[in-house]
Amino acid sequence: MFTDVEIAVPVQTADDPSEVDRLLKQAAGVESESNEATVEIFRRSLDARQRMPVIRIRARVYYGLEPPSERPTTLHFRQADPRKRVVIVGSGPAGYFAALECLQYGITPVVVERGKDVRDRRRDLRAIQQEGIVNPNSNYCFGEGGAGTYSDGKLYTRSKKRGNVERVLKILVDHGAHPNILIDAHPHIGSNKLWLVVQSVRETIEQHGGVVRFNCKVNDFTITSNRIRGVVIDNGEEILGDAVVLATGHSARDIYVLCAERNIYIEAKPFALGVRIEHPQSLIDRIQYRLGTANEELVNTTSSVPQRGHSLPAASYSVACQIESRGVFSFCMCPGGLIVPSATSTDEIVVNGMSMSRRDSAFANAGTVVSIESEDWDHLTPRYGALAAMQFQATVENAAFLSARSDGDATNPQRAPAQRLTDFLTNKISSDLPATSYIPGLAPRDLREILPAAIHHRLNLGLREFGKRMHGFITSDAVMVGVESRTSAPVRILRNRETYEHVGVQGLYPCGEGAGYAGGIVSAAIDGMNVAQAIAARIFRAA
Repeated sequence: MFTDVEIAVPVQTADDPSEVDRLLKQAAGVESESNEATVEIFRRSLDARQRMPVIRIRARVYYGLEPPSERPTTLHFRQADPRKRVVIVGSGPAGYFAALECLQYGITPVVVERGKDVRDRRRDLRAIQQEGIVNPNSNYCFGEGGAGTYSDGKLYTRSKKRGNVERVLKILVDHGAHPNILIDAHPHIGSNKLWLVVQSVRETIEQHGGVVRFNCKVNDFTITSNRIRGVVIDNGEEILGDAVVLATGHSARDIYVLCAERNIYIEAKPFALGVRIEHPQSLIDRIQYRLGTANEELVNTTSSVPQRGHSLPAASYSVACQIESRGVFSFCMCPGGLIVPSATSTDEIVVNGMSMSRRDSAFANAGTVVSIESEDWDHLTPRYGALAAMQFQATVENAAFLSARSDGDATNPQRAPAQRLTDFLTNKISSDLPATSYIPGLAPRDLREILPAAIHHRLNLGLREFGKRMHGFITSDAVMVGVESRTSAPVRILRNRETYEHVGVQGLYPCGEGAGYAGGIVSAAIDGMNVAQAIAARIFRAA
């Protein structure tokens, strides 16, 4: 027999497995010392709605019978058949999970990555942070693992209808991620640990006959009689396969240009654009947990984050509103995190956020963005066609770059324009700026110089609304850093909804975030698996 139970425990208690086990058995009416009872936890989440935050735990308590064995193996890999090959452009979650799924069918995946492997990539991240040197092929967006590897590793998704989320998480656990991601309501790996998981995934691919090639930038497609046969990389080599998966991520502008030049159907797509706002994490904690009043007793000098003065995890937030028929919302919130430079060329400033696994930075940051619609880029369409939204995005990023350099300070070319939140709302240039996690440094600027008027206006009104919902959010201790622009792809590469194949080129499979069909690690991974399944069905149907 078994009983499903749910308990709420203090945060400190949740870190004691034996006590949690005892309380769950007690809730099920089972003797806590009974060796015949076992516990399987399904879900764990923080509930901060009450005056005293608690951890809610849902579990199934088995007694009088053996609990089910370990969750079933996620993938049964076969040794790859070299006669069946799929070329996968990009080694992010969409590309690597497509490769893993190919191996389930015995198909050889050949992954072509413009950037470096996940270990060597770290040198280029250090260069852009410390010296402002942008390697256009190896940075926070490009390289093994894609943009998610070194920009947080959050795994939460609402895309449960697209596929099996648990399967994706289990694969990550099989490759080294902490098993807690299977039960946490908002799972997170952390940039300091995800790179090891990514490396392990690649080892699985190679051990089963798959191929992963780095420093191979795709310059052209091999297309004959409206069917793609393969890709051409920058040394002139042609790599052929039975199908080509385009899983390049949302920043591969050269691929979008190539698609336009080769008459591969694409269209401009809405995205979102704004800034990244950074607060002291202690302030967000006080707002979200109402610390300093009923929760003073939560202070714990043994906390893993002692400077924050309590044992609760770093608090996060999510806010959204409609301003003049446009969404204004927080995006990719990073509690206990850092702001990082995510430019992919030398003439732009792009910022993103990340957290380590412990989320123990003194800062909290979140993208705060406004929906961008066709009316914003329509004036560019006559010249740029389907690339108009991309060009709009690039123009704002270049404006941020030029603004930050306008005083002639060449300390770090990736120094970002910034403004205190209170000064932004009153249209004042900040005389100074608060401490920041952004290593390249900040330049006090009026963000009206950078953000298009309609975006600046809605952002101003939206932030005032956020301040009403989160008392204390509007503060001079918060800094707005420009620009947050890579929220999603500004281009969609069109495909058939049923077959996942491109609507005009046979054998071409647009995939993941870069093609406009995903938004994060998990949804991109699911899309990669779905695409690979569609390819396998076609290959074996033709055999």
